[in-house]
Amino acid sequence: MVSTGQGSPILCCALNFCLPRMTSLSDQSHLRPPWWRNERILKVLLQVAFVVAVLLVFGILAQNLLASLRRLGISLGFRFLDNSANFGITEGLIPYDPSESYLKALAVGAVNTLWLSAVSIVLATAMGFVLGMARLSSNWLARQLATVVTEIFRNVPVLLIVIFWYQGVILTLPGVRNSLSIGGLVFINQRGVKLPGLDPSGWLVPALAIVIAAGWGIRKLLLVCRPELGSRQRNLWVAAGVVLLAVACWVLFPEPPVRLDVPVLERFNFRGGIQLSAEFTAMMLGLVTYTGCYIAEVVRGSFLAVPRGQWEAARAVGLSELQTFRLVIVPQALRIMIPSLNTQYLTLIKNSSLAIAVGFSDLFNISSTIINQSGRSVEMFAILMATYLTFNLVVSYGMNWLNARVKLVER
Repeated sequence: MVSTGQGSPILCCALNFCLPRMTSLSDQSHLRPPWWRNERILKVLLQVAFVVAVLLVFGILAQNLLASLRRLGISLGFRFLDNSANFGITEGLIPYDPSESYLKALAVGAVNTLWLSAVSIVLATAMGFVLGMARLSSNWLARQLATVVTEIFRNVPVLLIVIFWYQGVILTLPGVRNSLSIGGLVFINQRGVKLPGLDPSGWLVPALAIVIAAGWGIRKLLLVCRPELGSRQRNLWVAAGVVLLAVACWVLFPEPPVRLDVPVLERFNFRGGIQLSAEFTAMMLGLVTYTGCYIAEVVRGSFLAVPRGQWEAARAVGLSELQTFRLVIVPQALRIMIPSLNTQYLTLIKNSSLAIAVGFSDLFNISSTIINQSGRSVEMFAILMATYLTFNLVVSYGMNWLNARVKLVER
């Protein structure tokens, strides 16, 4: 109780109620640091200052660039992309004619880069998983062989590996007439690899529609008539029905929905099938062997990072070795390896620009030709940077989505 001397009892009560609060607020305002010593405000100000400094540097560089181009009588712009390219491209997945524009040539190069990167990512992942698991194997020979392969290719520059495959292996293969044959389906020579392909007919779309509709119908029918079936049994019934219906379409239709297109040797070269050029094959093998060895280390490290107690706990509840590996170890290792796999995929896409060393018509190779013809180096490097950035952001988005799907959800 605060003594108020000669004051009324009501005033005394009011002072007793307000004084502690006023003292507390006064203490808090006294303890709060001034804004120039507030850590949160200082962090924001430093970030703003950094952004302003970066913009200032880029502004100075842009002014210097524009001044230099003005002195040379060159103006920036992208209208030159409509000019006729007037150079040929040795291979591409989309049709191209030298009379078409620079923009079409760049599109051919971008598609070639995507095709090379996609095939290399799939094969490098498969190779990395095999080598990584072999390094963890109890078999001494498999473990040592995987270690030798991984350590050799992981510590050699990727450019040397590409040139090794191109000049040391592919160019030393026999000619077209003496091609190496695998089962009469795959042919390998110094011009590349010829693989069997699929030739779709006009009955492919109706067959796919029938098979998809039948699969959906069988699943719905099982849910109604056999609700006691588990998801695995239901999927087996659906798969069996889809396969039987696909075979029936293949037999009963006037012509098969898809034919196997086997390469055939003609007068000078093979015709039909899928033809991978020597340059594409060398580049693909170089990227696969180099990146696959790094992925092998990622896989090995991820499996070793899973606590040993998880194996023991799975055995304690009666799971077999295969069930333990599939249901317990792989999901946990996958969560660990996805961020590192993302990094390896991005590195592979960037390393694909080394295709110019063997003459494969990727995006960088075609851009270099356009720069030599048009002299538009600034615009072309801007396009190159934006294109590779877009490719990498798309891959990162996909891997982040996969990471979000498999990550452990904690409640």
